[in-house]
Amino acid sequence: MGRRRRKSRTRTVESLPITAIAAEGKGLGRDENGKVVFVDYAVPGDVVNTFVYKSKKDVGIGRIDSFVEKSDLRIEPFCSHFGTCGGCRWQHVSYDTQLDFKHTIVREAFERIAKVDFPSIPAVNGSEHTKYYRNKLEYTFSNQRWLTAEQIQSGEEFDKEHALGFHVPNFYNKIVDIDHCYLQAAPSNELRLAVREFAIDNELSFYDINAQTGLLRNLIIRNTKIGELMVIVVFGYDDQEGINALMEHINQQFPQITSLNYVVNKKQNEIILDLDIVTFKGRDHIIEQLNHCQFKIGPKSFFQTNSYQAEHLYELTEQFAELTGNEVVYDLFTGTGTIANYVAHKAKKVVGVEIIPEAIEDAKVNAQLNNNENCVFFAGKVEDLFSNELLEQHGKPDVVILDPPRAGIHKKVVEQLLALSTPKIVYVSCNPATQARDVALLSEMYEISKIQPVDLFPQTFHVENVIQLTKKS
Repeated sequence: MGRRRRKSRTRTVESLPITAIAAEGKGLGRDENGKVVFVDYAVPGDVVNTFVYKSKKDVGIGRIDSFVEKSDLRIEPFCSHFGTCGGCRWQHVSYDTQLDFKHTIVREAFERIAKVDFPSIPAVNGSEHTKYYRNKLEYTFSNQRWLTAEQIQSGEEFDKEHALGFHVPNFYNKIVDIDHCYLQAAPSNELRLAVREFAIDNELSFYDINAQTGLLRNLIIRNTKIGELMVIVVFGYDDQEGINALMEHINQQFPQITSLNYVVNKKQNEIILDLDIVTFKGRDHIIEQLNHCQFKIGPKSFFQTNSYQAEHLYELTEQFAELTGNEVVYDLFTGTGTIANYVAHKAKKVVGVEIIPEAIEDAKVNAQLNNNENCVFFAGKVEDLFSNELLEQHGKPDVVILDPPRAGIHKKVVEQLLALSTPKIVYVSCNPATQARDVALLSEMYEISKIQPVDLFPQTFHVENVIQLTKKS
């Protein structure tokens, strides 16, 4: 007996009114049966004919086929790649509107998930720089360039074998060739275009993601507020003649580069954390300055990708910690020790814990760089290291700072926090939904006393949120 063909659930919803903004920046509407439909790139006030490409019992996900009516909130996107590369998904609304949407995302997370009392949420701390704000971009080389429907229908001939840009959403092997990116300041665009032109002129092969072949694989550009610049070229195999030719060309064309590096990656993934980085010219690191702190950034270092807003985020975290100089502070999920080192000048002692050993080594270097002799750092899972043994060695915390990944904190960490009855917790989150979930778990002992959203990623739906939790009276 043959296999039964699965019935397609795709369909078109006519004249769907979009009434709200929802998770991942999608517009939310309800069809004629009351079923929720999330629509890519739709905004409240739109009425759209929607192709539903994914459908479950209670919810559908769709894309706009055509407009019946466009929302008054819409503006003209400034980037020619909008809607194709997958980044900057909110360019079609004003920045003030974006901040309003982000405020709604935070408020609804705490209303619907945390279900606890919380203070009135202030306006989102917006970014002065809404373009060219990122300090790190990673481009991918590909011999399979993605062409838009408009490009195909134009009848114009395009170079399909040389793309240097970003992955198309949902297509791991297709790359949008970027003309101009508004995310990173000069000379980021100039550098990318110069590398692409040299590679084509000198017949250096662009990577074939399917076959896992080709010389040129990735281009990573990092910069800092104080003007330092790092470039890392990732090659698919060790061709010293080709490598040296491209690296020397970059060096000659962009002598302002502080740290010029390359790495050979023969693996089937793009991760370079476990590979040896070769410094071709200059230092093996760059330096960033955030208010009173300096940070050393290597090719493998994690660092907040918006340095301007990171200053505000760390300053806010220090304010919410309300340190007097006598406190023992535990900075859990410390990363490269940025927050730990930032607050150290107002603490008696800071203990940082992070799962990635390389990040902890960076944290120690940053402590030395800032003369923070009161900082100690440990590598391991937070749920394992944040234990009685560590507390006996370094003292119980007066303040705990949490800055976890998007998944939030482990249940064991929640249990330890409740058992410790720490007077104050400052929770920094890049995902208000999981933050709200964790607050609900902590609510038997803690209440929210302060809250402040911060926008680190203009033109996107991402928002950071900082809360202060204090023990219930």
